[in-house]
Amino acid sequence: MSVRKLKPITPGQRFRVVNGFDAITTDKPEKSLLAPKKRSGGRNNTGKMTIRQVGGGHKKRYRIIDFKRSKTGVPATVASIQYDPNRTAFIALLNYQDGEKSYVIAQNGLQVGQNIVSGANVAPEIGNAMPLSDIPLGTIVSCIELRPGQGAVMARSAGAFAQLMARDGKFATVKLPSGETRLILATCMATIGAVSNSDHQLLVSGKAGRSRWLGRRPRVRPVVMNPVDHPMGGGEGKSSGGHPRNRNGVPAKGYRTRSKTKASNKYIVERRKK
Repeated sequence: MSVRKLKPITPGQRFRVVNGFDAITTDKPEKSLLAPKKRSGGRNNTGKMTIRQVGGGHKKRYRIIDFKRSKTGVPATVASIQYDPNRTAFIALLNYQDGEKSYVIAQNGLQVGQNIVSGANVAPEIGNAMPLSDIPLGTIVSCIELRPGQGAVMARSAGAFAQLMARDGKFATVKLPSGETRLILATCMATIGAVSNSDHQLLVSGKAGRSRWLGRRPRVRPVVMNPVDHPMGGGEGKSSGGHPRNRNGVPAKGYRTRSKTKASNKYIVERRKK
């Protein structure tokens, strides 16, 4: 994977950094794994705008991703590595030996023609999915379940990975991408390797219009709003008023909003750093 810096032939390209897409092998998605994706424009079922800065953008179709990796013991061959407009990571098209096809999140180093498999007692190789109870300690993993059979919910974005630190009884200790260390049931599945497209964080869009193509509308800073619109609005001239807080008045930047009585607190060994 690599990034390319474009020549400044237009103002929008002067600072633009694009993905080299070296890992991508095809630009044609598998039709049987596509689904329509409707846009809300940030509006709820009554048509009222409930989320700001959302709307427009290029039309997309959803790629149906197999987050559960429930086809245990059936080897699959990686047919292609593809771009997915709905996520930062690349995806891999798998052809199972029984003829079924599915998309999975592609791991760094996954190659076309490689065989991968999921289930207990499989080799801890890149792309293989297996329970945390079978993974060697210290292994880099991604696409981790939080409840058995739920499907991957953690460490799914570009370049993300977690590390299996220890096992004790029915729990495994995992250090998550945020820095939090947490207990997860050892029967939960995880995939070996870090998520692909780790250069995603180096990209520079170059112009505001490219954000509009992604469905992001302009954002207005709270400080320049009126008092009726935001707690930090108002004042004469350039005075930036009040403490940092959201539009509902809840403090931000360091104020902890997690409930002290939340049931899952007992599974957190170490909180993430501020």
